[in-house]
Amino acid sequence: MPQSTQTTASTCCYCGVGCGVLIEHDGEHITGVQGDPAHPANYGRLCSKGSTLHLTGDLAARALHPELRLSKGLARARTDWDSALDHAATVFAETIREHGPDSVAFYISGQLLTEDYYAFNKLARALVGTNNIDSNSRLCMSSAVVGYKRSLGADAPPCSYEDIEQSDCLLIAGSNMAYAHPVLFRRLEAAKASRPDMKIVVVDPRRTDTCELADLHLAILPGTDVALFHGILHILLWEGWIDRTYIDAHTEGFDELKKLARDYTPAAVAEICGISVDSLQACAELIGKAPSFMSLWCMGLNQSSSGSAKNSALINLHLATGQIGKPGAGPFSLTGQPNAMGGRETGSLANLLPGHREAGNAEHRSEVAGYWGVDTLPETTGLTAIELFEAVRVGKVKALWIACTNPAQSLPDQQKIHEALAACPFVVVQEAYATTETCRYADLLLPAAGWGEKEGMVTNSERRLSHVRRAVPAPAEARPDWAITCDFARRLEQHLRPGQPSLFDFAGPAALFEEYKQLTAGRDLDLSGLSHALIDDLGPQQWPFPAGASRGTPRLYADGVFPTASGRARFHADPFRAPQEKREARYPLTLNTGRLRDQWHGMSRTGTVAQLFGHVEEAALNLHPDELRRRCLVSGDLIKVRSRRGSLILPVQADEAVRPGQAFLPMHWGDRFLKGLGTNVLTLPAFDPLSKQPELKHAGVEVEKVELPWQLFALVEGEVQQRFAELRPLLEEFAYASLTLTGRERPALQVKAACAVPPEAGLLAKIDGLLGLDQGPVLAYDDPRRTVGKRVRIEDGRIVAIRLAGETAARDWLKALWSEGKTDAELRRWLLAPLSAPPGSAGTIKGKTVCSCMNVGEAAIRAGIGRGLDLDDLKRELKCGTSCGSCVPEIKRLLAQPVKAPA
Repeated sequence: MPQSTQTTASTCCYCGVGCGVLIEHDGEHITGVQGDPAHPANYGRLCSKGSTLHLTGDLAARALHPELRLSKGLARARTDWDSALDHAATVFAETIREHGPDSVAFYISGQLLTEDYYAFNKLARALVGTNNIDSNSRLCMSSAVVGYKRSLGADAPPCSYEDIEQSDCLLIAGSNMAYAHPVLFRRLEAAKASRPDMKIVVVDPRRTDTCELADLHLAILPGTDVALFHGILHILLWEGWIDRTYIDAHTEGFDELKKLARDYTPAAVAEICGISVDSLQACAELIGKAPSFMSLWCMGLNQSSSGSAKNSALINLHLATGQIGKPGAGPFSLTGQPNAMGGRETGSLANLLPGHREAGNAEHRSEVAGYWGVDTLPETTGLTAIELFEAVRVGKVKALWIACTNPAQSLPDQQKIHEALAACPFVVVQEAYATTETCRYADLLLPAAGWGEKEGMVTNSERRLSHVRRAVPAPAEARPDWAITCDFARRLEQHLRPGQPSLFDFAGPAALFEEYKQLTAGRDLDLSGLSHALIDDLGPQQWPFPAGASRGTPRLYADGVFPTASGRARFHADPFRAPQEKREARYPLTLNTGRLRDQWHGMSRTGTVAQLFGHVEEAALNLHPDELRRRCLVSGDLIKVRSRRGSLILPVQADEAVRPGQAFLPMHWGDRFLKGLGTNVLTLPAFDPLSKQPELKHAGVEVEKVELPWQLFALVEGEVQQRFAELRPLLEEFAYASLTLTGRERPALQVKAACAVPPEAGLLAKIDGLLGLDQGPVLAYDDPRRTVGKRVRIEDGRIVAIRLAGETAARDWLKALWSEGKTDAELRRWLLAPLSAPPGSAGTIKGKTVCSCMNVGEAAIRAGIGRGLDLDDLKRELKCGTSCGSCVPEIKRLLAQPVKAPA
């Protein structure tokens, strides 16, 4: 008998906003989600990704049982937990005995909960004795960490989300906030609507959806942010728009910065940045005259070989104007993952220890070692992400534990990452999704609990801790990450410290948090007054929250005292340095990477939801129309984009939001969805010398058309993940291959592929078999002379599978016909015809999905605009923009375009 519907309060598992979510479930399965109206991060709002979390539970994509192989040449086989963890403990112990503790390493994730992070950190440092533990937060937040620490004294964002709504002037730098942090962007939209005098400046090489809200868009050349911020400071100094009283009372190092800023004249900065002097002057005036000034930034500043300098140069503007520590003011980094902050707090980067301590500080090591009850902690510097995988590749690291992250998609220079994982003698992957690119390299795959299946703490961008609650049990044999880690640690202890009391005797995540929080007592991030139970009672709270406190701390540095040796904030005078790869004749385009609206990171979770592909259905390289004309290309052409490290074949599309000389490719596409190792086969491993964060946002590339006349299109509904896994290896035979999902109520796998010459007939036969097109009610057409073949399967009066090979003109309207779910007898005679347009009104093509929540296509919106509907009318009639609101900027752009007169 089905159980009654229950509701469990939790948080979203995507970006660092930390939205509260109410999970609807029956005790066994998650059936729905809605925003938590009581959570102060989102007040009930959810983005398109968060609102579909309940659709990400496809068990066919999940890791369900431990799997082990004893040799690289063997396939993994199912095993039990005891055998799996005993084997892992034996291999790690033998590796440590033979090669030392630094021959093993741990690479973990901002998707982990705080208790998971703490368990891994204690395992690496207290038990194994290595600082070789780093997180994928190295790829997104480490430059912000360095910027905060060296400028303000601690890794502590000083602001709250409410400051976004209170600011008079808000600068958004290197962030497409409308896509990456859409819930916060909705709050900003509402604030701007209620206070039109609020000024918004967006600094971004592209004209993104975020720019639609801006009073001023500075489309600077990629990587020139430091020069821009110094140029703004130059004008602030010249005009007297600085707060000398604040500078003298609360800062140090200003005179050196002032000398540097003299050289960054408006004319010089305008030339470096590729903007006008007038726009630079306008920006400085908005900042200089604003009663309150706030900045928001993300990967555009951080993912850079000068990311630390960019962060400090931006913070310099706040210190020079005294715009910090008060409502509506301050430098506010937007965190990229749900618990990247929690990882930084627990010390889960190679250079950190719990409680914002430094692994390189002897006093800090002694404090943590004494608390943990071990003699010492390792002194040797730990390897950060790029360094770590290079050490794996050259054989220095021989056992690698990867948890809840996908380096075979997300790290730069993917060719070398795949080489490293293939060569590593022992790779453990602790993962909820068995479909990630990294899982193929696992010698031991450990199934982890996913969202809604585990309990613990997370900290969002505004320093607010929320208690994540379990709604349903994990499927099959999957376990919470903390439990896997502690179970392994206890087994490893039998090898490394036999007979001694366990360091990992925890009954549950609450016990882990209780131990961890005492390491923060008296520190800048004091959490000692918090507990799972307290947050359940009071709601999410911001740190510091010391013992005895009754509420959290919404804003830092109001007294002008900073956690530095002198108590003063520090100005930093870093000169502008160009990115590592400069434009040249062989690589004349600058590649920028970034986010899609409806996808997240490597798509291990969002990539299982068909409707999230409606807005952008496949990987494509965006170029300005002038660049296409220069190369004799049109949108849809297949091109090869190459860098110094590798190349990809994919479609190109015209995009006026990208400046000439630049290119844009979403970061999400990996080898699972796009043959050729994905976006990061092109990016470079150069990194910032202080933060060690790689320059993922800037690479030199060139583009050329490829002639691949033989093309294939296939679509099949049902058993999507199984078909995906079976078809993907077959597509290695093609020069170009894209696999994505499509549909909503009837999810389907969509395949596009191309090659220079037709493939062997046997390969097509295998593909047909996997598509269910080799028997049954299938319409077929073959022309062997032209190597053209077509198949359409019809069941219960509708199309369920399509394969067009050699000639694919009808693919769009056949897909539309499949989507409509009907086909009459008269229409069937046209299904295999080489028609690019449908007969009559059949298969009406609705265009891309603009509103994912309400399933409204571009064609419907344009038709409504043609009938004179405005935004409010469109919302009322079509319901677009009425749910998460992420589509509103795009709808506004469509409204701003000229309406074409009827022919």
